[in-house]
Amino acid sequence: MLPEAFLERIKAQLGAEYGAFLESLERPRAVALRFNPLKGERPDLPFVGQPVPWEPEGVYYDPEARPGLHVYHEAGVYYLQEASAMAPVALLDPQPGEKVCDLCAAPGGKTTQIAGRMGGQGFLLCNEINPKRARILSRNIERMAVANALVTNEHPETLAQRFPGFFDRVLVDAPCSGEGMFRKEEAAVTDWSEETVAMCARRQGEILNSAAKLVRLGGRLVYSTCTFAPAEDEGAVAAFLEAHPEFTPEPVEAPWFTPGENASYRMWPHKLLGEGHFAAVLRKNGGETEGIPVETGEKLPKQWDSFAKELGITLPAGKAVSFGQSLFWAPEEMPEIRKLRVLRPGLELGTVKKDRFEPAHALALWLKECANVQDYGPDSEEIRAYLHGDVIPSGAKGWCLVRAGGYSIGWGKGDGRVLKNHYPKGLRR
Repeated sequence: MLPEAFLERIKAQLGAEYGAFLESLERPRAVALRFNPLKGERPDLPFVGQPVPWEPEGVYYDPEARPGLHVYHEAGVYYLQEASAMAPVALLDPQPGEKVCDLCAAPGGKTTQIAGRMGGQGFLLCNEINPKRARILSRNIERMAVANALVTNEHPETLAQRFPGFFDRVLVDAPCSGEGMFRKEEAAVTDWSEETVAMCARRQGEILNSAAKLVRLGGRLVYSTCTFAPAEDEGAVAAFLEAHPEFTPEPVEAPWFTPGENASYRMWPHKLLGEGHFAAVLRKNGGETEGIPVETGEKLPKQWDSFAKELGITLPAGKAVSFGQSLFWAPEEMPEIRKLRVLRPGLELGTVKKDRFEPAHALALWLKECANVQDYGPDSEEIRAYLHGDVIPSGAKGWCLVRAGGYSIGWGKGDGRVLKNHYPKGLRR
């Protein structure tokens, strides 16, 4: 049962298409996933089908399948993501080597999509104001082998004050009333009210004001929601443009979506295979802006040098940063992070001990090859045992990269007879 006030407004919005919209909500929803180019070539999976038209790495899959239980999901080979939710990043169009910010990033679908398009080059700031959701975001950044991301748990305005005019592209996938998810999530229906729509619109305006400061002159801002409410969509964009004359709408080629005013685009469930979404593309007028001080790197310790030499590991361009008990490899462009609530400043390499180096799980997921590898089939008994936390028979010695079907999944340490399991206890099945 959909709220009566919602139905009346949608009927006014859609007119003759109202019936088709209601019928679409009765149909089974299409489910999709997005392959991760950071993990290499796509595997041949029997449960995937036709491609998602607006995302080269997106495919629909058999709704009877359970790809979230497959070892390739644990290895970060793909991310389960609703097809329409892939549209805002397609409109953002991030490029390798750029500085990009995902301001409302949890749980990480759009952030990891951005990271895949950046190909490990450049700097990605992904932020989430809710601490619990920020931890989920950080775990997904790790699982998807993203090395060039700074994960923060900050208020958007704090970041705006720290990094004015720093980013080439900024995505605001704003918290919203969730009308586009009515078919997918029952809670979206029960939590809906006209008061919620008004409250979300006010909050979205505040977030957009912060985002405006983050975009460099000449940069692109994409605003998106998963709702149909004009107050949160076209209305929010119009209010933003009135308050920020330095921004102008920027039409882009998007033939799959329904165009609207101010370079906005709607995704209606009766017009495509996906749920409801809205996005608008805006350009900040002007040329380049001044830079921001970058974080000072450290010298890599000798323990790392010995470990990396033994396993033949070569890091990309970047800088070493100590964070808590761990050593991270941060992108060169990462700005100063002092006094920010940071969860992950780049790729976690591991922990420096007195006479050795303990590698992190994130490093294993990021690696594709090294000098000591144990490869097992994705459905093998060895991989099932590994994910369970058991030791595996192996003649390998020392630190060893464990792979499932050619995709790295974690570390083991061999003594010539078995591999001691270093798969994180919190991930074990």
